[in-house]
Amino acid sequence: MRISLIPLLAGAALLLGTTASFAEDALRPQVGEPLQNAQTALKSKNYREALADVDAAEKVGGLTPYESYIIDRMRAAAATGAGDEATAIKAYEAAMASPKFPAGEKLQTYDVMAKLAYAGKNYTKSAELIRKYRAAGGTSAQTLGLLPQTLYLANDLGGAQEELNAQLATLEKAGQKPTETQLEMLASIAVKKKDNAGYIAALEKLVAYYPKPNYWLDLITRTANKPGFSPRLTLDTYRLKKATDTMLKTEDFMEAAQLALQAGFPGEAQQYVNLGYDKKLLGTGPDAARHKRLKDLVDKKVAEDKPALAAGDKEAATQASGDALVNAGLNHVGYGDAANGVKLIEQGIKKDALKKPDEAKLHLGYAQMMAGQKDAAAKTLRTVQTPDGSIELARLYILMLRQH
Repeated sequence: MRISLIPLLAGAALLLGTTASFAEDALRPQVGEPLQNAQTALKSKNYREALADVDAAEKVGGLTPYESYIIDRMRAAAATGAGDEATAIKAYEAAMASPKFPAGEKLQTYDVMAKLAYAGKNYTKSAELIRKYRAAGGTSAQTLGLLPQTLYLANDLGGAQEELNAQLATLEKAGQKPTETQLEMLASIAVKKKDNAGYIAALEKLVAYYPKPNYWLDLITRTANKPGFSPRLTLDTYRLKKATDTMLKTEDFMEAAQLALQAGFPGEAQQYVNLGYDKKLLGTGPDAARHKRLKDLVDKKVAEDKPALAAGDKEAATQASGDALVNAGLNHVGYGDAANGVKLIEQGIKKDALKKPDEAKLHLGYAQMMAGQKDAAAKTLRTVQTPDGSIELARLYILMLRQH
């Protein structure tokens, strides 16, 4: 980060003179002459030469408080231009400690010092100065926004996380969008702290604001790998992957199709197989024959099942439990008939005799989403509470709904 000279430093140069007066706010000639030379060098951007002239003025000795103050300001200007951040910061601090330092320049000086420390990779010092800037009333979003990053780079992960969360809360309250960099940093902090829950929370924010496939895939994978996540919901994770276009491997399509067949949803299995072939992840390579056998099996099951859908729905309605109707509804969704699927699942839930009531609600929300009933889907999904993976998947579906 390159810091340009700021207007407040020019004021110091204007105070230089060759007067022989020993008044409080005057420079002795032997001090003023090298500082005049420093001023000329600064104007020519000969910053190293300016630093040498400032040093010559300081060597005169017996400096008055005013002379010391002007020397510190000139040294700060020259060191800033020369890229000597440590010398510049030290000189700024000395100048600010003088009663001659104008109170109105305090904020701007803290700002420049903080950025100089950052440029010099003194991140602990940069964070300290940004906090002083804020305490003095500084409000620059650019400067304050640098604080979490300086703390992160200083390895103060707790401080970085606290500052970042506070800034994100302020942005979201104001209806503003956090930057992708802020959210990636939040995720990185969680990784360094080995905080899996914090990392998932950061990923959820990333997919909410920046729904890239790589964020979605990471989020779905980590959610499915959480302790207590039921293997029974594996097919549901594939539904989510399909909806977010994050099925990237041949085995994704193979396993999803097989799970759908096992669950009694050949229409859904056919969707996975066809998509795999469309993406040229099935039907090619050394396992092409195995892919073809699965495709043939799926096509055979669809040919057997589809004509019997109506009869299957009637049979499901006679069952005491609503589970059969929920499954019948999901089967319709797999065939692309989500509207009828919603109706059947709703009928199953109304029977109030379900083995997994929240899982049925999850599937209803999914069916409503596939039917384009977004508001109804979000309302249904918010009622899912079981912590076996159902509530986590419901939350991810809600995130999806907010993006469309």
